[in-house]
Amino acid sequence: MSETTPVKAPWLAFRGEVPATLEYPDCSMAQAVEQAAELYPDKTAYVFMGKKTSYRAMVEAIHTCARALKAIGVRSGDRITIAMPNCPQAVSLFYATNLVGAVANMIHPLSSEKEIEFFIKESGSLYAVTLDQFYGKFEAIRKNVNLENIIIASIKDALSRPVKAGYMLTEGRKQEKIPKDAPVIRWHEFIHRGISNYWKYRDDKRGDDVAVILYSGGTTGTTKGILLTNRNFNALAKQIIATNPMFRPGDKMLAVMPMFHGFGLGVTIHSMLASGGCCILVPRFTPASYAKMLVKYRCNLIAGVPTLYEALLRLPKMENADLSCLKGVYSGGDSLSVELKKRFDQFLFDHHASIQVREGYGLTECVTASCLTPYHQSREGSIGIPFPDTYYKIVKPGTQEEVPYGEEGEICLSGPTVMKGYLDRPQETADTLQTHADGLTWVHTGDLGIMDSDGFVYFRQRIKRMIITSGYNVYPGQLENIFDAHELVQMSCVIGVPDPLKMQKVKAFIMLKPGVPADQKTKDTLMAYARKHIARYAMPYDIEFREELPKTLVGKVAYRILEEEELAKTAPASEEVPAEPAE
Repeated sequence: MSETTPVKAPWLAFRGEVPATLEYPDCSMAQAVEQAAELYPDKTAYVFMGKKTSYRAMVEAIHTCARALKAIGVRSGDRITIAMPNCPQAVSLFYATNLVGAVANMIHPLSSEKEIEFFIKESGSLYAVTLDQFYGKFEAIRKNVNLENIIIASIKDALSRPVKAGYMLTEGRKQEKIPKDAPVIRWHEFIHRGISNYWKYRDDKRGDDVAVILYSGGTTGTTKGILLTNRNFNALAKQIIATNPMFRPGDKMLAVMPMFHGFGLGVTIHSMLASGGCCILVPRFTPASYAKMLVKYRCNLIAGVPTLYEALLRLPKMENADLSCLKGVYSGGDSLSVELKKRFDQFLFDHHASIQVREGYGLTECVTASCLTPYHQSREGSIGIPFPDTYYKIVKPGTQEEVPYGEEGEICLSGPTVMKGYLDRPQETADTLQTHADGLTWVHTGDLGIMDSDGFVYFRQRIKRMIITSGYNVYPGQLENIFDAHELVQMSCVIGVPDPLKMQKVKAFIMLKPGVPADQKTKDTLMAYARKHIARYAMPYDIEFREELPKTLVGKVAYRILEEEELAKTAPASEEVPAEPAE
């Protein structure tokens, strides 16, 4: 290693409580959870809408689900698309998929029809699992994909009897009924097959086997599948516990980050269930409901994007909340401003919490966080120091040449959570995963930052063009391709507009084809088209028509000019909810 590269020493400097290196089990994710269940069979694994499930019961549900997967023909290595929010069926199905040796293709249930079609085709999935409320989108694209079976679950099936009655009177009434002859397997029928199946169903994979496909724009802005292994997730679980020595089995994590997101699956679900923690599963939330559950369940660990914490500061119901139960508050998904951190730290102090917000940094190419602010010490503007066994270095962009401490460059990282590669993208994999002269494989993140001589890392900005709205990455080029494909559109440009809650919101500028009227009817047509092709969290809040779009000297659309124009406007504060998790 060069002298400018901090190795694993930084964590040792903090009272010696966090080891520089850890041991990682060479087993599947399901086996890691089984091992936790053997140690804590009677502890609560998760709570869903008030209903508790023990580790023993959770593992039994996973095994029944695994037998059911074998009964419908799932084989080792098959890909299964899981489009579900955080609910018990999603947990059982995810670990059952892992137990039978299949690969979980995790996608956002609010994805558009075209996106779902892309994810299924891209992964080569033969099976899909979703909730009844999303059935219509899967049925609409079924003729275009090669699915052998679609399994349909329902939130009501995971509820206690009293809660189920209330659910059916409210949410249940809003859902369209699935035809009785629909070519799907209902969840109760699926589970029945598992109960009556005694064939061999286990296929215990090893650490280096691919277990999960998550999706990201990667470091280039093009949606691609990221191949993550059992070891990636199991290593993350060990790192999370090691860097949080205050954790104790039974501690409760408010799991609102969705399972199709690396942070949600890796930190709030797997790191807890592989360590004896308790997940408070939340399928959908608003800042108000988040605050209610935090107080109701006396959660010990919470995670969120900066916009969520901004919203909590303004909630009247939090005025007298006692937050002395908190052991860890983590911020990720976007930069936490120095001012917001100061305000929220004061908020925590005023509500009897003895801790402060800890900011982290990561990307899906290494599951999620790989750098975290130590619990004893923070430095203003820093995203922390690397996890145990994880190296960071700053290089001159476009090279492998390290820059001195304090000098800005591209952030690169190496460690046990680094992905296996991009799905069927060998060139992009080679561009992002590079072997340096030190013999290690490094992820070139496409993000700019600096590192000080003590190993603290500071994020500066992204090299790639990207919008972050409520913690979700939105890639303008993808949205522009969608708009440009419409028969009314000559050219489009999508930008991020500053927003006090979402950090940024999406806006589209469109130059129409000659003769097309720039009126409300045209805007409504394009917005309806966008809703069919763009996920809800990435939808533009507005379309502005332009006779011409500004150009650079080489003829490209000058998106920065449009960004500057929007910055110059004095728009009123947004009242939108800061996160739009899966419903």
